[in-house]
Amino acid sequence: MLIIASSTLISAQPAAHSALKNGAVYGRVIDAELNEPLPYVNIVISDMTKKIITGGITDDDGKFYIDNLPEGKILVSVQFVGFKTTNQEITIGKANYKVDLGTIHLEEASTGLDEVTVIADVSSIQQRVDRKVITIGKDLQTAGATASEIMNNLPAVSVDQQTGALSLRGNQNVRVMVDGKLSNIPAEQLLKQIPSTSIKSIELITNPSAKYNPEGMSGIINIILHKNTQIGFNGNINVGLAYDIEPKFNSSIDANYRNGKLNFYGSYSNSVAKNVNYGQINRVEQNIAQNFNILNNNKSHLFKVGLDYYLNDKNTLSVFTNQNIFDAWSDVYSSIDYRTNPTLDESQYTRGDNDNDSQQYNLNYKHDFNEEGHNIEFEADFNTYNGLTDTSNAFYNSQRPNFIEETHTDRSNTTLNLDYVNPLTEATKLELGLQVRLFDTELFYESDARETNANGDYIPTTTRFDYTRDIYSAYATYGTKKEKWSYQLGLRAESVYVDSDAFKQDLASNDVLNIPFENNYFELYPSAFFTYSPSEKNSYQLSYSRRIDRPGIGQVNPLPEWNTPLISQFGNQELRPQFTNSIEANYTRQLEKGSLTAGLFYRIIEDEIQQAILIDRTDINRLIMTNLNFDNSTAYGVEVSSNYRPTSWWSVNASFDLYAQSQKSLAESFDEDQNILLNTVKVDNVAWSARAFNNFKISKSFSLSAFGMYRGKNQNIQFEMEDMLMVNLGLRYTFMENRANFSFSYNDIFDTMYAAFESARPYAQQGQFNWESQQISARLSYRFGGGNYRAKSRKQRDNDVKEGGGMF
Repeated sequence: MLIIASSTLISAQPAAHSALKNGAVYGRVIDAELNEPLPYVNIVISDMTKKIITGGITDDDGKFYIDNLPEGKILVSVQFVGFKTTNQEITIGKANYKVDLGTIHLEEASTGLDEVTVIADVSSIQQRVDRKVITIGKDLQTAGATASEIMNNLPAVSVDQQTGALSLRGNQNVRVMVDGKLSNIPAEQLLKQIPSTSIKSIELITNPSAKYNPEGMSGIINIILHKNTQIGFNGNINVGLAYDIEPKFNSSIDANYRNGKLNFYGSYSNSVAKNVNYGQINRVEQNIAQNFNILNNNKSHLFKVGLDYYLNDKNTLSVFTNQNIFDAWSDVYSSIDYRTNPTLDESQYTRGDNDNDSQQYNLNYKHDFNEEGHNIEFEADFNTYNGLTDTSNAFYNSQRPNFIEETHTDRSNTTLNLDYVNPLTEATKLELGLQVRLFDTELFYESDARETNANGDYIPTTTRFDYTRDIYSAYATYGTKKEKWSYQLGLRAESVYVDSDAFKQDLASNDVLNIPFENNYFELYPSAFFTYSPSEKNSYQLSYSRRIDRPGIGQVNPLPEWNTPLISQFGNQELRPQFTNSIEANYTRQLEKGSLTAGLFYRIIEDEIQQAILIDRTDINRLIMTNLNFDNSTAYGVEVSSNYRPTSWWSVNASFDLYAQSQKSLAESFDEDQNILLNTVKVDNVAWSARAFNNFKISKSFSLSAFGMYRGKNQNIQFEMEDMLMVNLGLRYTFMENRANFSFSYNDIFDTMYAAFESARPYAQQGQFNWESQQISARLSYRFGGGNYRAKSRKQRDNDVKEGGGMF
């Protein structure tokens, strides 16, 4: 509040020019070669002595409006990196207080032709009305080899290092997109397959507009990849190696050839990595310890081939395909130590093999009308996923018989989009759209005895789970800008049809259980955005949106997801969606040497989905974990982030976030007579974290980096997590006329990054898990080819996603 109050007072001070009138200049800036609008272009207003008076930047449509200008002659300078600066001298005076500069065509500077492929040394964070945009520089690329590894460096984002689960603002109900598109690849697998060197920027869309699909309670994380579209033959090649307990290797190459109306591009990346996890959970009162040792071996290959065909100035046709091959195996050793009676000790060895592949086929056609920004676009996207998981379970000194499991997964997703954009006036824009999404999943599960043993006969089962979800939606958004104010209102309507069928057969008795389920509903999702910019240094933003979190396949699949000697997890077929109403306010202050953004958010969650922990009636020493719907709950938080350059050789990206949320669950426990009690548990959790990424430029070619992160205690339904601390160091060296880059990093130098926890429900427990946090890694990248002009960037369907490519 002090920051907001002081900034308001500062912005209210009179300027040094006493002759201020209500003068104004406005216009639009476009790329002279591509004939497309250029957002975030600097507009600098100076007097005739070249002393700066004021300024501003262009919006997403390349438009600008700057008022409160003094009477007399002034100089308007239009500046953008990689483009030639243009200057216009105008006179503010009688009958000419509002000057229309019309359309300003910026030409690329001959010295900046390669700026499209040159990656900035230092990352930056920019606050827009509905998202934070983190531009990934060479400093963050040093922080990790994959998208998963650099996520922990971003404000309000964290990745569970054991499961790979991603959370935003303390909530795992977040959607991950690549170049504005969802993928059938599981998010935790997808993030580990994308090389960090392929990432151009990451958008944290915490309050999306009605134009976006409404999934994701805490928002959307959109990963935008580099796409080289220069004339001629161009490309990049990257190689990385990391090591702690086991080695990890990744590499990628992308290239394109542009000549005339055609632009061909393709890419390939691979990752070969072994990952070790180990940990222990102790049941304090029972004096039982459960130990885990896990080794994962993952190999992935990703291919992309695409073509952009520029029919003429008004019509563009684009097609591309992604092909993904994933092969993995895991060894999981778990043991139970009964410290008061070691004769009861037992152990389990699980060998899992997971092979899956996915394909994506995309077609896009765009037609531009005569008026600037007036267009219609059609996109068809087809996604398939096919996976096979084989698991072999062996038990030692146990009453459980050995068995094997096999799960087949077939999933397809078809999306059709039709989008229309009409700039009704210079300051007003209307957007309309229709969408069809057809989602279909088939899971087939079989289990049988692994071998004959003394633990009894295993009863084989065959189960199948079919799940379809069809969504038909339409949206409209209307936005306008008037002087210092702008707003956008939107509404999305969706009709959803869900049909599922669970089938289970006991092969020993031939008993059959069939459970059908349907859930059809219609919902409206409004959104609203308001921006007030009293000066070029201060901006205030307020937004609202309604969103939904539809249960995932794992949450509704009644078949067992995983088993250990003491825990099993099942889905709940009748789980309903949860809805979120979210309001967010942000303030941005431009400083002399950087910027500062502070924000507040508040969420109301309806029919909240939370985990339930139940006692297995067939074995009271075992637990069953599932999901249930609960009453409404709330969450709120504050976030502060800043880019600051104290000196010419030192820059800092820092952030702080604090959030509070309530969680409800059912947890069973025992009374003194060992009767099972059903308890409704409510947990009020307040957690905070802070991050700082420092970049030190030693010379033009050599720089050092230091990253520090602290995460406070965090409580969920089952565990209270202890705090975490991590410090990483890195260096970078650029050579061969900036075409080659070498980086080296050492993560978690103090070995403080691990997950320690304790719990009182349903048993008193303590535990800790460790992973390969002390990684030493090295990466080498090289940019090849040349080029004279940028090709036309293919417009993606979702807002502000205007470049794609790389791996997806």
